[in-house]
Amino acid sequence: MREGLILAFQFFSRIPINKKVEFNEENIRYSLIFYPLIGGLIGILSGLVYYHLLTMNTSIASLGALFTMIYLTGGIHIDGLSDTFDGFLSANDKERTLEIMKDSRIGTFGVISIVMLLLSKYVVISSFASRLPLALILSMINSRVVLIRIISTKKVARQNGLGDIFKKSNPGKLVLYCWTQYIVILLLLDIIYIIPFIITIIFGEILSVWSYKKVGGMTGDTYGALVEIGELISLLAYLGVFTWIL
Repeated sequence: MREGLILAFQFFSRIPINKKVEFNEENIRYSLIFYPLIGGLIGILSGLVYYHLLTMNTSIASLGALFTMIYLTGGIHIDGLSDTFDGFLSANDKERTLEIMKDSRIGTFGVISIVMLLLSKYVVISSFASRLPLALILSMINSRVVLIRIISTKKVARQNGLGDIFKKSNPGKLVLYCWTQYIVILLLLDIIYIIPFIITIIFGEILSVWSYKKVGGMTGDTYGALVEIGELISLLAYLGVFTWIL
């Protein structure tokens, strides 16, 4: 389990842990259940940056938080987002779409998706003021908790790709345990926090349907898109909760 945690840090973040860990099925399986924890930690660090820069102004604080999020994830999910939109909006058949997504070059739709995502996150983050840190932490966890369920339950479009590697690790029981624990935590914090989580779940299902339609399953790129857009949607949901309910 410890090796899985280390692998999660090494694979899903830039937080330095200089210990060699074998990339085997067991470590991959355990790394997935630690993925939400990594997201929460990145959310905490980003929230701290926001909190300290808030003494200057909201815009600088928002930019600092967004930069921290990108830096600590290494942009790995943003890359998946751009590849997904390059492929899915290209109006090609399944095989050609997968080829486009695998291409390391970025196209017009990929650039647009990145610009729109970062701009949207900046606007939403800057709308929170002092209530951002908790929403940011929970949103980064929400998207990753949803992702690990998608990984464990949805079929993959490309054999021997990144998505297939995670799928073959068979994380089902561990994912169920992770989900149970997280829902209990949300209920203990405030039952109303279930709303953004449910909205993120719905988005994950919508993206899955789109991915099935375009390429016949999920890929590593669509996983990245789910994380990035899931964070944004969850943040929007928390903004709505804080504005209209709490």
